[in-house]
Amino acid sequence: MKVSELAEQLGLQVYGGKSGLDREIAGGYTSDLLSDVMGHASAGQVWITLQTHKNVMAIASLKELAAVVIVKGYQPEADMLEHSNTEEIPVLGTTGEAFELTGKIYQLLNPR
Repeated sequence: MKVSELAEQLGLQVYGGKSGLDREIAGGYTSDLLSDVMGHASAGQVWITLQTHKNVMAIASLKELAAVVIVKGYQPEADMLEHSNTEEIPVLGTTGEAFELTGKIYQLLNPR
């Protein structure tokens, strides 16, 4: 599944990194601790978090993540969006909770 398809199916807002919407999603990782994501996330995953600052994009780039999804209606900071566009890693958003979104993404990526 591509990031664009995920955004469409879940009604996610695209904040930045639109040139990366064709990235393929290999899975997901949910965490608000940057060090946890740096140590355990894998390339191609979607990162679900409430973090909104530029360091998120540094880790997303380092780990070659497919996209970052911000939950609970939080808005990305301007410098995060700048890095999102530079790195071509989409930043998406939802008003939903991380638990809820993680389950929905899991179901989409692992149909029965």
